Amino acid sequence: MAAKKTNDRYLEIDGFSNLVSMFFQRASEGGDKPFLWARADGAWRPISWTEAARQVASLAKSLKKIGLKPGDRVMLVSENRPEWCIADLAIMAAKCITVPTYITNTPSDHQHILDNSGARAVIVSDSKLAKNLVPSVISSADADIIIGISDLRIGQSGDFDIHQWSDLVQGTDDDVAEITAEVANIGRDETACIIYTSGTGGKPRGVMQHHGAILHNVKGPSEVIENDFGWDEEVFLSFLPLSHAYEHSAGQFFPIGLGAQIYYSEGLEKLASNIEDVRPTIMVVVPRLFEVLRQRLIKTVEKQGKMPAYLLDKALNIGERKAGGKGRKRDKPMELFLNRTLKPKIQQRFGGRMKAMVSGGAPLNPDIGVFFQSLGLTLLQGYGQTEAAPIIACNRPRTGLKMDTVGPPLIDTEVRIADDGEILVRGELVMKGYWRNKAETDKVIKDGWLHTGDIGHIDEAGRVAITDRKKDLIVNDKGDNIAPQKVEGMLTLQPEILQAMITGDKRPYMVGLLVPDPEWALEWSREQGMSYDFLKLQANPAFKSAFGKAVDRVNKELSVVEKVRRFEFADEPFAIENEELTPSMKIRRHVIKERYEERLGSLYKK
Repeated sequence: MAAKKTNDRYLEIDGFSNLVSMFFQRASEGGDKPFLWARADGAWRPISWTEAARQVASLAKSLKKIGLKPGDRVMLVSENRPEWCIADLAIMAAKCITVPTYITNTPSDHQHILDNSGARAVIVSDSKLAKNLVPSVISSADADIIIGISDLRIGQSGDFDIHQWSDLVQGTDDDVAEITAEVANIGRDETACIIYTSGTGGKPRGVMQHHGAILHNVKGPSEVIENDFGWDEEVFLSFLPLSHAYEHSAGQFFPIGLGAQIYYSEGLEKLASNIEDVRPTIMVVVPRLFEVLRQRLIKTVEKQGKMPAYLLDKALNIGERKAGGKGRKRDKPMELFLNRTLKPKIQQRFGGRMKAMVSGGAPLNPDIGVFFQSLGLTLLQGYGQTEAAPIIACNRPRTGLKMDTVGPPLIDTEVRIADDGEILVRGELVMKGYWRNKAETDKVIKDGWLHTGDIGHIDEAGRVAITDRKKDLIVNDKGDNIAPQKVEGMLTLQPEILQAMITGDKRPYMVGLLVPDPEWALEWSREQGMSYDFLKLQANPAFKSAFGKAVDRVNKELSVVEKVRRFEFADEPFAIENEELTPSMKIRRHVIKERYEERLGSLYKK
């Protein structure tokens, strides 16, 4: 690996007027060095910086030739792969706006985003993903172009034109010079992408992220890497969906800003082997992955016998004392021994050259952070939201890795605490607003300050600590946002269900606490020849099975992350009298969660 470089490279980011110009500059510096890697036919295969730049420029010219104009929105539906990055950059290079969407979206989700964004074109990776997408394109008033990265096997086009990726990326090196010159006048204030995030009203809202906001998110982490770790020839392993604002900025544009290589993971099942193959220096991940890795590490060490298990226990005890500010001098000999024995073996499982694993997208349990720190792996917890492009703060060694905080704000980012405890943010990272939704924009941006909806404080070292969430949005353990009101509203439309509350914060899936409709329950009892008893009925397996069909119907209309995987019954209806409803008939989530904490928790046990 090259010698550490600390030449204030992060300051160069201020000189770029847009993301595409930054890319072309890094491509000219990178030349024939590898940039994007994907595994095919049993081997990792690279695309060089030069080749990526040629494809970006060629695709940008092709997008204009097939009719796209500056400001047109282009939806991008694909798994993580080199073509995702090339398409994203080409859309922006054509002076259009990228609209990333999740591959798990339902047809209705696609329809809403197409209709709301007014996207003219869609780039989709394969026929499997096109299956859910094409019906929405047909129904769309604006979309009339579909580009398939691979053969979509669509028999006829109908009211839209179909283009093949391979035909659109055939170009020459002259295209690069031409497009590089053309994009130079794209300003930092111009919209780069519209990333949809679930709102509390249920319908996804499009966050307009401008070039400057994402460049701000490149500069901040670059300064952390450069000044806390030293900048080398960095290698990233991209795992989280690129349609998520976190991976889009931190897993794609941040490495581009560093001139780093990006490897695209083959998925969760092969992630461990991918890490050992790729030997990344930086990984952007969500808390759930750390929890999985923690369990695997513990099991692996325990299988190796008493001595490795003893050393693991010692490492964790020492780490916990240090994290709590109670480190002991007499632990030093054991630490030195662990540094030569256990820790190198653990680090090798992560490739052996990992500088930092950055956790974001959802809150991290401090115990998980302490676990990895104890084993010599640097774990940094970040904090942000899509409306801030998305990174606001991040832990860093130089301010002390306090795992119950999310660290200090990134460079050029202002954070203050409102009188009611809400965290407010100001800076170039703040979105311009929600697409076609001024009313919601005005609610969250006031006098230039983004109102995050999170409650917290700033400690004596300038680190931000999150203590509560002002808004009801659920963030699962993978960082996906779920609007509970949408799902609850769909559930209570079913004749069997009177009331519903779903939960799943920091959890792998959604669960529900449901109240059966008394009239439906009474009718069901009579049909079964049973006497009606509200509590006894809920303990009846046949009743629960019949009732569960309502949940199944709703689940068919929900995306993967929204589905209610398990449910339990409440003892009685939510009411104003038991303080589970407000006078305006809204459920009091904190009251219900506290009362049924054990019951809801049991839904996550095997």
